[in-house]
Amino acid sequence: MTKISVIGCGHWGKNLVRNFHQLGVLHAVCDVTEAGRATAAATAPGTAIVADVTRALRDPEPRGIVIATPAETHFELAKQALQAGKDVFVEKPLALSLEQGAALVRLADQRRRILMVGHVLEYHPGILALRRLVEQGDLGKVQYIYSNRLSLGKVRREENILWSFAPHDIAVILRLLGSMPFAVTACGGAYIQPNIADVTVTHLLFDNGVRAHIHVSWLHPFKEQRLVVIGSRKMASFDDVHKRLVVYDQRVEWQEGQPIPVRDAGIDVPYPADEPLRLECEAFLAAIQTRRPPLTDGRSGLRVLRVLQAAQQSLVTNGQPVHLPIAALAPSADHIA
Repeated sequence: MTKISVIGCGHWGKNLVRNFHQLGVLHAVCDVTEAGRATAAATAPGTAIVADVTRALRDPEPRGIVIATPAETHFELAKQALQAGKDVFVEKPLALSLEQGAALVRLADQRRRILMVGHVLEYHPGILALRRLVEQGDLGKVQYIYSNRLSLGKVRREENILWSFAPHDIAVILRLLGSMPFAVTACGGAYIQPNIADVTVTHLLFDNGVRAHIHVSWLHPFKEQRLVVIGSRKMASFDDVHKRLVVYDQRVEWQEGQPIPVRDAGIDVPYPADEPLRLECEAFLAAIQTRRPPLTDGRSGLRVLRVLQAAQQSLVTNGQPVHLPIAALAPSADHIA
């Protein structure tokens, strides 16, 4: 049986520990803090709990290592795990620079190891249902996508809101459109800590005329997680807070030379209530066993990093557009599976 060790049992890591424990594959949990080790012991009774990361990585028993530590440690820990011959599942973002992300992808290829990134929203049954609607053409030609990921906290000190919240939405938008943007702009503001943006709005422009924008904030009076896709025939809204995917038979038609909105109450699209994180954990196990890249493999993570890095560059130049190099847009480099 495939065995997994998890490094990090904090705010999000404890959920990974819970899932792998329930799946019966959890070998050990490593956390450098007493609080993390106590959480691990309570979440996964009977599991080995260690404080030494080197010991966890050198343990020959687990085939896979799951990394759920602060973002600035992702690159080094993932590199060490790959060098130790482990398959690796690292939480988003893959790294904090495109160069580091590319180095991890190369290393995984060289060692013939699985490298997976924790873009959990891509495994959400609601998003999978939305993706089917788009791919089947139910909405018509996609014209515009926007997402709001807003709440009060959790404020980070290591990364800004763009790197903390936006990877989820970038990953989904790239998957829905099956291509990379050629231009990225981002604006935002830092109100709590100097030079750490608390609010950002990112615009993506694609060569087929499609635009997308992503609004993220941890300074918002209520929680909102919504993704809206505007098509030429219909519109769809996925609300992750209220667990609803709704399709609206709404569009704009021309009548006697005038644009007339066609309105509709909307129809709920049912989808399974499976926990997205459980599906993501199962996908990692399946990748280890089959040796087939998971949906959110290293290259998927690298595509998201390209957009994040471009958005960060635009953010620090007060919204100046950043154009992605043509090589980054080639199908061979960034094909969306």
